Amino acid sequence: MAQLTIEERNAKVRDESAFVEPLLRSVESIIVGQREMVRRILIGLLADGHLLLEGVPGLAKTLAVKTVAQAIHATFHRIQFTPDLLPADLTGTLIFDPTKGSFAPKFGPVFTQILLADEINRAPAKVQSALLEAMQERQVTIGDTSYPLEGLFWVLATQNPIEQEGTYPLPEAQMDRFLLKIRVSYPSPEEEGLILERMSGEPPPPPKPVLQADAILKSRHSVNSIYLDERIRNYIVDLVHATREPERFGLDLRPLIQYGASPRATLGLARGSRALAFLEGRAYVTPDDVKTIAPDVFRHRVLLTYEAEAEGVPVDEVVRRILARVEVP
Repeated sequence: MAQLTIEERNAKVRDESAFVEPLLRSVESIIVGQREMVRRILIGLLADGHLLLEGVPGLAKTLAVKTVAQAIHATFHRIQFTPDLLPADLTGTLIFDPTKGSFAPKFGPVFTQILLADEINRAPAKVQSALLEAMQERQVTIGDTSYPLEGLFWVLATQNPIEQEGTYPLPEAQMDRFLLKIRVSYPSPEEEGLILERMSGEPPPPPKPVLQADAILKSRHSVNSIYLDERIRNYIVDLVHATREPERFGLDLRPLIQYGASPRATLGLARGSRALAFLEGRAYVTPDDVKTIAPDVFRHRVLLTYEAEAEGVPVDEVVRRILARVEVP
């Protein structure tokens, strides 16, 4: 069988990703602006990666996740994280059945296809860590039995910045399990005017589902087959190692970086870049794809020193310097 040309491969990917534009239109019928946030959410969906959205209250984080879920034919649960939430409220528990004289599992809201963990940093660490097994192993243990989660199981968490009142920092182990940490910014004056106009009357109806869950699982296989050249692979590895050994790349960042990115960052850059190429209708990854997704992959995985915090150097600035320095293939 003859090999497909680049043009034929691109055409195939464009055909397979044809659902993206209707999905974007469906979401944008509710969400004003925040297009980059919505695109990052779709990257997480296609790359099979859990997402953490961070921003001050009122920036449509919860609404964006709920709207994306409504645009997909899939089961959806939302959990409002609070300081008095218990792990069993998330995963479920065993209930005694007097008719059978035995205990039976009562499944919690984590048993769904799309899970919104709203304001995840308002719950203490023991509840946050209850998500770990579900996010990483795709299973939940209740009593002595482990129960698998559905194939599309996808966690999206929102949080307010850590310096806000009444929040708890997420453990580093759990942060690392999110593919991307998405910073949600304020809308522009034009967008805010449109928000005011749209919300001053009757609220818009929820979006109609435009995508089946099976189509998402199928598209994930297509994303995994996006071509990743060896030079791009080496570039990804160099970027990750620059966060661990910046001096090797001529970067004076050692006083600012306490811990570099984990191997999950390497995998995350590859998966995220492939998903971005798929969104753009390309059958191959470019260095620009890697550079575009790198801040969201590194943001929660590169730990800065107290010196960096004292100097007011944010992690995004450290990542910017690394991207500017590491040689692009």
